[in-house]
Amino acid sequence: MECSWKTVLLLVCASLGIQYTAIRSLRTAFDAPCQDMGAEVHCLQREFKDNSGGPLCEDAGNSHDAIQQQSRKHIIIFSATRSGSSFLGQLFNQNPDIFYLFEPLFHVQQAFTNSSARVKGHLDRRALLGAYRDLLHNLYDCDFNFLENYIKPVPRDHETSSFFRRGASNALCSHPVCENVPNLEENLCVKKCRSVNLTLASQACHSRRHIAIKTVRIPEISDIRTLAEDPRLNLKIIHLVRDPRGILTSRIGTFTDQFRSWKIWNTTGRKPHSVDLSQMTTTCEDLSNSAETGFSRPLWLKGKYMLVRYEDLARYPVRKAKEIYQFVGLSWQSQVHKWILQNTNGSVPSGNYKYTTSRNSTEAAESWRLRLCFNIVQSIQDFCNNTLSQLGYQLVDSSAELRNMSHSLVEPRDFLPFS
Repeated sequence: MECSWKTVLLLVCASLGIQYTAIRSLRTAFDAPCQDMGAEVHCLQREFKDNSGGPLCEDAGNSHDAIQQQSRKHIIIFSATRSGSSFLGQLFNQNPDIFYLFEPLFHVQQAFTNSSARVKGHLDRRALLGAYRDLLHNLYDCDFNFLENYIKPVPRDHETSSFFRRGASNALCSHPVCENVPNLEENLCVKKCRSVNLTLASQACHSRRHIAIKTVRIPEISDIRTLAEDPRLNLKIIHLVRDPRGILTSRIGTFTDQFRSWKIWNTTGRKPHSVDLSQMTTTCEDLSNSAETGFSRPLWLKGKYMLVRYEDLARYPVRKAKEIYQFVGLSWQSQVHKWILQNTNGSVPSGNYKYTTSRNSTEAAESWRLRLCFNIVQSIQDFCNNTLSQLGYQLVDSSAELRNMSHSLVEPRDFLPFS
């Protein structure tokens, strides 16, 4: 049966009318006073000020919470593996006003790695980055239910004993998540607190004024642009970088199986055929691309981005920590000051110190120069030359120059926040 052009036109007009009515209805419902379980509430002003990220609607008797939400800082420590991010994370973890999370994206990475149905190649990377961003957004909203999609085994009644490094977060080792003594050492927290109730974790998150998350799993700053541009998030990005030669030295000592060929090269001075150079070329590319994004000062990073060198933080921990707090917009805390003094004046530990944050930070800044062979240093300098120059790290031309600790390879530079 054929339709005349008049019939088709009438159908099109009817369809447009239905859509317009639906949109108008939605807008009317959105602009009307909010309803919550039958109690009358009023919508707050919908204009976002200072990208504060306040909620659209609040209970009329809950204006204090609305103001607190608008001033809430959402902090991300953005770094690469073995760059000192655990130490930097403690500067926020020791602040009782901050809910701190240590590498929650680990669970997403594990879920994708273990999935037999995952898609290979570029699409897989895009899907993983999308999952990272979604989880971060939910965690910044203190929504821990979303995390349950990635934790294995699946939490029962919102409880899990598989929360990655929960002991690295003071908030997850104290009331209401754990009823034991607050500020436990990580190992004691895991033993005494046991499982994590994710509902209680959400409550603890809401009870603190700010939230900070550390991650080493996102390759480049541009990968979190959508979070930076979200007006609901008062996002502050601390981009922590480190000399790639120091990063490699730390990885060799920490990830024995993954960097076994590098270790053989470092011990014997002879380069094995099995050395995977991409393990460092990719790191240098990501470092360089992210730094270049920050240096170019795009509008979407204005007031949100600060680059910090690990070496500067290690040498002047109190001064740099205060600069970071000032950038984020936080008041300096005596607990943070005390922790820094207690954890930056010890001797550089020998043996297994993979995850410790307590050491002589000044010595640790360039201690890699005494542990990495010159042949590897030359190789890193060849393919990371642009990154080293960009971030203010000097090259060495001989083994003697490498071992001469009286001369620093870290150039004096000021990396001012983009405000």
